[in-house]
Amino acid sequence: MTNSSITSSQNKMGTMPITRLILNMSLPMMFSMFIQALYNIIDSIFVAKIAEDALTAVSLAFPIQNLMISFAVGTGVGVNALLSKKLGEKNQSEVNKSAMNGLFLSICTFISFVILGLLFLETYFYSQTSNPEIISYGLKYCKVVLYASIFIFLGIMSDRLLQSTGRTIYTMYSQLAGALTNIIFDPLLIFGIGFFPELGIYGAAIATVLGQAVSLSISLYFNFKKNPDIKISIKDFRPSGKIIGQIYKVGIPSILLSSISSVTTYFINLILGAFSTTAIAVYGVYFKLNSFIFMPVFGLNNGIVPIVAYNYGAKNKERLLKTIKVGTLMAVSIMTFGMLLFMIIPEPLLNLFSASESMLKIGIPAMRIISTSFIGAAIAISLSSVFQAFGKAFYSMLVSFIRQIFFLLPSAYLLSLTGNINNIWFCFPIAEIVAVILSVFFLKNIFKNIIEKL
Repeated sequence: MTNSSITSSQNKMGTMPITRLILNMSLPMMFSMFIQALYNIIDSIFVAKIAEDALTAVSLAFPIQNLMISFAVGTGVGVNALLSKKLGEKNQSEVNKSAMNGLFLSICTFISFVILGLLFLETYFYSQTSNPEIISYGLKYCKVVLYASIFIFLGIMSDRLLQSTGRTIYTMYSQLAGALTNIIFDPLLIFGIGFFPELGIYGAAIATVLGQAVSLSISLYFNFKKNPDIKISIKDFRPSGKIIGQIYKVGIPSILLSSISSVTTYFINLILGAFSTTAIAVYGVYFKLNSFIFMPVFGLNNGIVPIVAYNYGAKNKERLLKTIKVGTLMAVSIMTFGMLLFMIIPEPLLNLFSASESMLKIGIPAMRIISTSFIGAAIAISLSSVFQAFGKAFYSMLVSFIRQIFFLLPSAYLLSLTGNINNIWFCFPIAEIVAVILSVFFLKNIFKNIIEKL
């Protein structure tokens, strides 16, 4: 990155009107996140056409997939931070070493997950259900996705290398190509259209893996051909304990933060499974649908972090506060739209997944109840990005941990004891109220100790 491009970026963050600046910084990331949400949902729409048991199986597999993504993204965040620092120092040798160690860690993480899969995959599914159909579908799907996960680990890392050098547009291209591949091959391989074989649940998994492989190929092409700031070379590469330590110093908190949702999803599936396997399918569908709303908000907030951080460094209190205000209002607007969708048209949304009568009976009240938490979630997510911008990532971790482990899970369990499945869904607004209260408390602390002193 040239000095002139750095200067123009700095000027932009210090001078451009806030609303325009937030959109300028966030829209590419929002689009990328939207594509990721698309990735998540396509499989489930087509899988639901196989059977409800197949949809339930994919829902049970979700915590494993989410855990893999958590490790991939968390490691990528650590590499991102280190790479950006070394680029700023103009230390090309360390830039290259950081990139190579990041790719090396991706391969190591892949091998670790494959070993864990070989040892515990069957135990994982048997711990959640005794239905042989669901277990069979789950194992078929998960084995393909897990044993071919090298594509997702290397793909996310490769995208992060592009992001580190400011080439986010290329990550959009790679993710879009992956999503389109998945969309095209899902029906072809699941139902055996034309000369393609009918592979059922295997077809869904293979389509996902193909999408990830295409995304990786394009991302690597851009890194080799369009990213002169990083030189990737296996020649003379040696893993560096020091660099790996620096990567995980930043990466492990991110991994832990993202992994919490895998833990909570697993246990909520257990609670719901005591009522019916259909309830698990409903929760899985909700998760896929909410990603369309939540992912753009996460993208928005990824764009806000550098703006707040820059204006904090520049001691520009007015622009800093306006960014927090406008960013939060944007997030609330997106989530309000999502809440209205879930409130007004839950049935058409569920019918995307070939919902049965029993699925609609459970799903319609579930969608309406859970969506009442969306506005609170918007505030908590926005303030989480503010904490990161001020170097207080620990606050974000604490809010997420308390929200999910101390309130979401216990309240879900206690509400399940009423014997009415509709009551369980109230655990989400309860947990979100707690998250907002905690987030506002931490924001006041930052305001008093940091912002007011600028």
